[in-house]
Amino acid sequence: MRKVRFRDPAGSTRVGEWTDDGIEFADRTYDESEVEVLPPSDPTKIVCVGLNYADHAAERDKEPPERPLLFLKPPNAVSGHGDTVSLPAGKERVDHEAELAVVMGEQARHVAADEAMEYVAGFTCMDDVSNRDDQDREQNWVRGKAFDNSAPLGPVLATPDEVPDDASVELRVNGETRQSSSREEFIWSVPELVEEITTYLTLEPGDVISTGTPAGVAPLEPGDEVAVEVEGVGVLRHDVA
Repeated sequence: MRKVRFRDPAGSTRVGEWTDDGIEFADRTYDESEVEVLPPSDPTKIVCVGLNYADHAAERDKEPPERPLLFLKPPNAVSGHGDTVSLPAGKERVDHEAELAVVMGEQARHVAADEAMEYVAGFTCMDDVSNRDDQDREQNWVRGKAFDNSAPLGPVLATPDEVPDDASVELRVNGETRQSSSREEFIWSVPELVEEITTYLTLEPGDVISTGTPAGVAPLEPGDEVAVEVEGVGVLRHDVA
């Protein structure tokens, strides 16, 4: 199932199912253009994983880390399908990063890898928009990663059975493919990431783990139209201003 949070024409927030016929809720089917698609959850935090693809580590001239490289994006970073991401002013390079994102369904603390998927509600798409000017100058990456609207999420929450173990992860800018890889290329799997993260902090229902980006990151420019596609989830679209 692919669940979608949306605001209907009357302004009410609903959770429906995104099907080939449209967005279904109760006895109605809406066209995407009739509603406002909302992020699939309201996370208290997004735990991001850096350098989880060896080819991305290489293009950033980094060695793959010995353990998952973790950083946070706060709730102010969340934006949704169809939203506009405002690039920080005065920066020379702000990159796109297509990612498979995990949405937690249960509170999780000290979860073993072999039990991790019991705590996962499903998967969605994310663009980890990254301000390289400041990221490359600071250790905690607040300016580089945590700015407003820097974590578009969506368009749906796909249950785990919908997303293959080798699901493709792609990103297109203005129709041109820039990133294309697979979940198979992860250095650390989703269960391994859940185990590592919950060793240190509690994940709440709706919290997000963004699993890292493959090679092909490149600068965004005002006016760009971005599409992040994860097999089994669908296509997250946003533009840039």
